[in-house]
Amino acid sequence: MTLAETTLLEDPDCRLATAITPVREPTRERGGARDVIVPIPTDFRLASGEKLNQPNVVGRLHGRIGAPVVVVAGGISAGRFVHRTETNGLGWWSGAVSVRGPIDLSRLQVLAVDFAPGAEFLDKPVTITTQDQARLLALVLNHLKIERVAALVGCSYGGMVGLAFAELFPDWAEQLIIVSAAHRAHPQATAWRGIQRRILQFAVAAGRPEEGVALARELAMTTYRTAEEFDDRFDTTAPAAVGGAYPVCDYLTARGQAYRTHTTPARWLSMSDSLDRHSVTPEAITTPVTLIGFISDRLVPIDDIRELAARLPTLWRFVEAPSLYGHDAFLKEDAFVGDILRAALKDIKV
Repeated sequence: MTLAETTLLEDPDCRLATAITPVREPTRERGGARDVIVPIPTDFRLASGEKLNQPNVVGRLHGRIGAPVVVVAGGISAGRFVHRTETNGLGWWSGAVSVRGPIDLSRLQVLAVDFAPGAEFLDKPVTITTQDQARLLALVLNHLKIERVAALVGCSYGGMVGLAFAELFPDWAEQLIIVSAAHRAHPQATAWRGIQRRILQFAVAAGRPEEGVALARELAMTTYRTAEEFDDRFDTTAPAAVGGAYPVCDYLTARGQAYRTHTTPARWLSMSDSLDRHSVTPEAITTPVTLIGFISDRLVPIDDIRELAARLPTLWRFVEAPSLYGHDAFLKEDAFVGDILRAALKDIKV
C-alpha cells in the first residue's frame, strides 16, 4: 500500500506535558467493562433550543482500572459497545480496541458513549449538532471527574464530534486522532443523505417506517464503499425478467433487511441531519491532531481532509492512503489504521 504522509511536531518533547487523569473505578462487569449512566441536567438545551427527552447519557468504560483514559467515538450506528463484551457480541471496533491491540486495554482505559438521541426516547426528529454531542460527552467526563484524557479517537461521525469537542474544550484532550472525518459535510454527501431522508419521510407518511429504514440503508451502503469493490464482488448477470433482482441488489436488500429494526426513522433523520450540520473552524482547534484519510472515500473526499490538514495549527501527522473500501476503510483496514494508532498512543505514560 502506497501512501502520502505529512508529519509535524514529531518530537515527543513538543507534546503537551499536562498530567493525564486516570479513572479509578473499582467495579467491572465480567469482561472488564461497565456502563456509566449520567443524568442530563433539566436545563440542558441543544443548540437549536430543543430539549432531549432522554433522562441520561450512557457511556461504557473498558480496560484497565486506573489507567489513562482514551475516548473512542465512531459512526452514527456505533455506540458504547466498542470492544468485545459478553453482553454485546464483538463490539463495533474490536479490531482496534482490545488487549494488546492498537488501543491496548491492558495499559489504557477506553470510554465510549452512546450518541444522542436514543431511539427509545424519540417520537420525532430533533435538531442536534456535533457540538451538542461534544457537550454531552463533557457531562460524562465531568461525572467521572476526568480532567484530562490521554487521547480522543474519532472515526466518521465520531471524528466530527472529536473536532467539535476540541474546538469547545481545547484543554481537555491531550491529542486527537481523527479518521475519515473533516471540518464540514461535503455537498455531495449531503445530497445522498438528503435522498435517504426523503425516502424515510415518504415511508413514514405511507405507514411503512421499517421498510423506509431498510431502503434508506440500501442507498447508504452504496455510498460507504467503492465502485471497484462492487465490481470485484458482483457480476452483472441479469434476472429472468424485469423486476427481478441483480446480484448486487440481493446484497443490498439483505443489508437493508438486517438494519430495518436497528434504528427508527426519527433517530436516523436526527443523526443524518447532524452529519450535514457539522461545521468547525480548523484554526480554532489547538489540540495536536493525527489525521487519517482515504483517497477512495466519497463521503469525506480526500481534498476536504487535505484542507483540514492545511488549516490545523497543531497538526502532528497526516496520512492519506488508497483503499478498496471507501468510507468504511476505517473499519476494514485494521492493520494500516492500527499501526498509526499504536504510533500515536505509544508515549502515553501509564
